[in-house]
Amino acid sequence: MVKAAGAEGAARRSVWLAGKERRSGRGGGQPSGLDRARITGATVRLLDAEGLTGFSMRRLAAELNVTAMSVYWYVDTKDDLLELALDAAFGELPLPRPDTGEDWRGELRALAVGYRALLVRHPWLSPLAGRYLNIGPNALACSREVRRVIGRTGLPPHGVTGAISAVFQFVYGYGTIEGHLLGRIADSGLSPEEYHRQLPDSMSRAPETAGATEGAHDVVAVRDGETVAESLDRDFAFALDLLVAGIDAMAARG
Repeated sequence: MVKAAGAEGAARRSVWLAGKERRSGRGGGQPSGLDRARITGATVRLLDAEGLTGFSMRRLAAELNVTAMSVYWYVDTKDDLLELALDAAFGELPLPRPDTGEDWRGELRALAVGYRALLVRHPWLSPLAGRYLNIGPNALACSREVRRVIGRTGLPPHGVTGAISAVFQFVYGYGTIEGHLLGRIADSGLSPEEYHRQLPDSMSRAPETAGATEGAHDVVAVRDGETVAESLDRDFAFALDLLVAGIDAMAARG
């Protein structure tokens, strides 16, 4: 789940790299009642409430009831804050315990389900995961656990990275799109079920999309008596089962 930054300059700016002072404050005179943990927690809450477009240092300072300059005692830039928030979010991902005796399939499913939930809960996470190096302690712990679980599959060493990509890039895409969908539904003021029922009708009345309504329900294939959430869970579980079966088959081939 570690994403590489696109340029060396971006890498040098990472808040996590050696040589970048890791501090709880810049020294004497820093504002009382603040520390990085409190600032990071407020950043996560603000991003959840208002998204990346609504986030600013001034808005964060107002949330903390301090001046913007007070925040700068603890971080140098807005990017530092976003990196800290990104890693704090990865700290919410439940990691499997190696001593439980569960096989790799159960561990992999648990990681995938947790990652999907994280992406939906924090819609701002997916764009940030592609923007930064993602080398904070929580993100690295997640990556180590993913490699440990995939290492148990029996795949040859050259297949490990491909298997990780297949599963977690699928989850990244599914969770990102699901988060966008739920955001659109929330903005509409409708329930998910009302939104799903009304969307094809709305499309059929618009000349530009009238011909695209056939099969529109298949975007979220809700069955009779099933909620939108249940349909999303069902489709996710089925797709994940396909990937697990594929890993099993490739491991058997050696």
